[in-house]
Amino acid sequence: MSYKLFQKILLALLLLISATSCGYYFGRRGFEVEYDRKKSIPITVTRRQMVAPVGETTVAFDEFWKVWDILNTKYLLRPLDGQKMVYGAIKGLTNSLGDPYTSFLEPVENASFASALNGQYEGIGAELGKDDNDVIIVVSPLEGSPAQLVGIRPKDKILKIDGENALGLSLSEAVAKIRGPKNTTVTLNILRGEPSASNQPFDVAIVRRQIVIKSVEWQDKGQGIAYIKVSTFGENTNGDWDKVVAEIVRVMPNLKSLILDVRNNPGGYLNGSVYLASEFLDKGSVVYQEDANGAQISLDVMRKGLLTKYPVVVLINGGSASASEILAGALRDRQGAKLVGETSFGKGTIQDSEDFEDGASVHVTIAKWLTPNKTWVHKVGLTPDYEIKNDENDITKDAQLEKAIEIAESKF
Repeated sequence: MSYKLFQKILLALLLLISATSCGYYFGRRGFEVEYDRKKSIPITVTRRQMVAPVGETTVAFDEFWKVWDILNTKYLLRPLDGQKMVYGAIKGLTNSLGDPYTSFLEPVENASFASALNGQYEGIGAELGKDDNDVIIVVSPLEGSPAQLVGIRPKDKILKIDGENALGLSLSEAVAKIRGPKNTTVTLNILRGEPSASNQPFDVAIVRRQIVIKSVEWQDKGQGIAYIKVSTFGENTNGDWDKVVAEIVRVMPNLKSLILDVRNNPGGYLNGSVYLASEFLDKGSVVYQEDANGAQISLDVMRKGLLTKYPVVVLINGGSASASEILAGALRDRQGAKLVGETSFGKGTIQDSEDFEDGASVHVTIAKWLTPNKTWVHKVGLTPDYEIKNDENDITKDAQLEKAIEIAESKF
């Protein structure tokens, strides 16, 4: 299905005007829905004829409206909720693409998504995704989150949520079930790795709490080494980054090298990765964006950075995804940064979002991204120059960080 067709079908569905008894309209033209719960046939639709071109074929909406009419006139538990039906139809449309990152978010879901990007919400503190078999997986537990504290790991498969089957759920549906008020508990049924006689799913109970993400933090590791931890690429990340860099430059006149830690950073805003990479690069490409036709555009360094003359070590692991991988890949290709840790998650696509007047939004995969050396990491990830695994039974020792410090001390 072409992107233009996707837009036309999505627009057609979004222009369905669904109303309660007082009348509620969204969209500026197209379909009109009148909803009165007191009537036995509550929904009336006008201007329903539409044919959408798909390459050399066409798609008619006849069956859609036939089912709509059947439900409207025959379904037992009338009156129907027209708004819910419209949202369900749109979700079915996005889900049919088989892309976990293309999704429709209802107003409540969209508000929750926005609050997470802003660094504050109530839940378990884990970014979710889907694997090749359409199973919900953990992309990354956030640093210090309830999910991390109970041992949730990247690539863990979530089979059940509070005893209910999670297979077949969309990402937004899974997130809605897992998030909830602080001090309440959610139980996840987890499969780690491939199933076998000795490796069976197990339950993990997680107490939700207020998640407040400080997107950028730093420490002086001595010997002229500054350590910067970036936890997410949210709305406040660029400003937090500027404050941290200004402080490092001010208090560390002996600065010789840096360690940039994006472990368990699930990503976020694309422009954030370009902004941070610009701190270390003089000019040129940070990342290439390639559309459905194969056309590429370069997103280049956007400002004069303060850290361009210092060697960098980047810490990555299986929870480093999306914008984290863009930043790590750019510094590896362009600045010669060394990658330490474990292979990153491998999310190599870019999404754009459109918000609607009722608070809903649609997130659409519009392109793939490539590192400056034209590498596509999707489902592959970035391979570290130094592969180091931490001992899961000894949380007091960070072998990956120790190796990064050793490399930073040598200044390559």
